[in-house]
Amino acid sequence: MTAVGAAGHREGTAIRRAALLTALLTAGGTALGFLRDLVMAHRFGASSGTDAFLVAWTIPETVSPILIEDAMALLMVPLATRLLREPDGIRPLVATVLPRLVTVLLVVTAGLLLAAPLLVKVLAPGLDDPGPAVRCVRLTALTVLAFGVAGFMSATLRAHHRFGPPAAIYAAYNAGILVMIAALAGPLGITSAALGVACGGLLMIVVQLPAFVRCLRATAPAPAARADPADHEERPERPEPPERSGLAALTFAAAVPIVLYTVTRQAQVLIERFLGSALAAGSISHLNYAQKVGQVPMVASLLLVTVTFPRLARASAGGDVDGVRRRVETDLVVVSAIVLYAVACMAAFAPLIIELLFQHGRFTAADTSRTALVLRVYVLGVWGQAMMGVAARAFFAGSRPVWHPARAMAAGLAVTGIAGSTLVAAAGTTALAAANAAGITVAALLLLAAMRRHVAPVSARAVGGDLGTLLLAACLAGAAGVAVTGAAPADPGLLGPGVPPLPRLLAGVAAVTAVYAVVLVLAAHARTRATGPLGPLTRIRHQEEART
Repeated sequence: MTAVGAAGHREGTAIRRAALLTALLTAGGTALGFLRDLVMAHRFGASSGTDAFLVAWTIPETVSPILIEDAMALLMVPLATRLLREPDGIRPLVATVLPRLVTVLLVVTAGLLLAAPLLVKVLAPGLDDPGPAVRCVRLTALTVLAFGVAGFMSATLRAHHRFGPPAAIYAAYNAGILVMIAALAGPLGITSAALGVACGGLLMIVVQLPAFVRCLRATAPAPAARADPADHEERPERPEPPERSGLAALTFAAAVPIVLYTVTRQAQVLIERFLGSALAAGSISHLNYAQKVGQVPMVASLLLVTVTFPRLARASAGGDVDGVRRRVETDLVVVSAIVLYAVACMAAFAPLIIELLFQHGRFTAADTSRTALVLRVYVLGVWGQAMMGVAARAFFAGSRPVWHPARAMAAGLAVTGIAGSTLVAAAGTTALAAANAAGITVAALLLLAAMRRHVAPVSARAVGGDLGTLLLAACLAGAAGVAVTGAAPADPGLLGPGVPPLPRLLAGVAAVTAVYAVVLVLAAHARTRATGPLGPLTRIRHQEEART
């Protein structure tokens, strides 16, 4: 094996290990998040109280993409990756940016605490009693500071290829919420969940602090040796570290388009809740439960993108356009394969999934029916959400500020707003879910087209062929699942009546999996015989083997 092949093999092994660790820890956090939603559905149902909490939940739900996952990561990981090549590493970045970040976040937090009544009136003007929502908003506002510090730590650790602690933050976060609900739901009611959100934000910092400190110590500059006049001219001068003012200006210039992109993306949820607040009590909760289930496959599929993003940033910083293209092509197909399979399952088995997860305690069969209908519509936009994640990272991996993701998302947001406000009176929560799906899909298509022009010449024929095959497989697999389990609780399907929900769901998932796999295998075989290897995944693997 050549040196290049050995390096490629080691990098591939590192990616697989990091992806596995991230997947395991994220799965733990996701499981706790589901348990959190189950506990809330059991204790509080879908009521005016949960609607009030979800209005306050808008704050952590909005600042989390900005300060942890999207804006902070997309800004800090490429910047920290470039600075790691400097003698001083990331210490100038931490010393320059972190104190200013904390100061700004403290001001924002104070503003939210004071403006809580006005914020509730703006976000959900249709609430009959805004008092519980105001109390919850003041507690969840504390996450602004906590999420900002936790996100800065996560981005720094990921740039160092330390993926464990950042992947554990949501497990710590949800654990804090669950503990507060278990301890204080009796005396405080829904306010206990908001208090848990504030405590969970603090735990996100605590779980990363030891690894963050170790990274700073590892990048500390070595002590300067005593100068020797005899060899003064022979030693090259050490490069000067970047000026703090210039570093701060660079950080701000790169942050603006990323923050605008993230805010416009999160604004889809704000539109849903603004329009949903005028509907019947519990409508916002139905949308929220469906959204939580629908986003699971997107989060799972983007684990790969999270792990490969530092390498994408490194290829972009080195001007390796072909490397960027190969990475993006692979991510597009792999993420689509995961997401479309999950969409087939959720569209086919939405009533069974919601019944098994939430229909306990105060969450009724009527709530299950309404939430399942919303979920079936909502998942039509999950592919678009995943593609936005892949394409946006391709843009933000570079060193220059880019506005294409924000522009594409603004166009999608306009579609969501117009469609939602036009149809909500006639179709209620279903219209809001459909507007969300339409808007994010339009935004994704626009951004993918811009990515081919401005980032890397992704092969539309190869990737498009693979995506078409995956879409066909998902449609056939979903139809097979519906045939096995039935389209609704009153339809017994091929299994017949009397089969409990869990065995019925497992049988349906088995049918979807089998049909999905068979269609992909047959399509791959047919295309290999006709035109050669199937798309970028096979082509890239062959290129790696040839290089080895």
